[in-house]
Amino acid sequence: MLEAIFRVYGYDFRNYAYDSIRRRIRHAMRVFGLVHVSAMIEQVLHHPSRMQELLRHLFINVTEMFRDPTMFRTFREKVVPFLHTYPHIRIWHAGCSTGEEALSMAILLKEEGLYDKARIYATDIDEDALDIARAGIYPLRNMKTYTQNYIRAGGTREFSDYYTARYDAVIFHSDLMRNIVFARHNLATDQSFNEFNVILCRNVLIYFDKSLQSRAHRLFHDSLATFGVLVLGSRESIQFSGFDGCYEALDLTEKLYRKLT
Repeated sequence: MLEAIFRVYGYDFRNYAYDSIRRRIRHAMRVFGLVHVSAMIEQVLHHPSRMQELLRHLFINVTEMFRDPTMFRTFREKVVPFLHTYPHIRIWHAGCSTGEEALSMAILLKEEGLYDKARIYATDIDEDALDIARAGIYPLRNMKTYTQNYIRAGGTREFSDYYTARYDAVIFHSDLMRNIVFARHNLATDQSFNEFNVILCRNVLIYFDKSLQSRAHRLFHDSLATFGVLVLGSRESIQFSGFDGCYEALDLTEKLYRKLT
């Protein structure tokens, strides 16, 4: 089934962690009222609308503003001083989902006086998630958690200064979005598209098998400038990636690594 999806639609889930992808497909089958995988194959190959429904089950869009606040606080302390020495800054959020973490980085850079010389590239495989990210509109009910995260991350202003509330939603100010480029990029199939000073790929690699993790690590290594910083998720590591000798740890707890070679 995964091979068929790749050949017909170009979405490559073949090297995602097997137990995780199987669990998501089984859940989709129950929702669709299907018993056999063969029936699912027939539906997704002949009905593109069904494929779009399946994608909503296969994509994992779990994120929030200033997720893991201590990472953002550590980033302020240990990475921002280096960024001040660069004339221009390029940052890649790989697997940005609906954009909250890229927007968090924009706020951090603005508060540190770096945003005007920065460009943030936020990419994901999920076009629907990218549409949400581009709009910069999020549920009002999330703001309490996001505000707490912002404070714990070392925020220096009132979090509410960055958005306008409208009924049950908030829209973040356009000034924060002007240096963010949202685009589709598939870590399983696509190549490097620029050289970056920082790459953040947090809580994405845990869904890949070993071969796809290795591909992603090579892509990140090839895309990072010398002394560039790689930021991984709390359950991810550079160890056993084949590139661990190319980095030094800036902070092992928060998974910040600086490329040396």
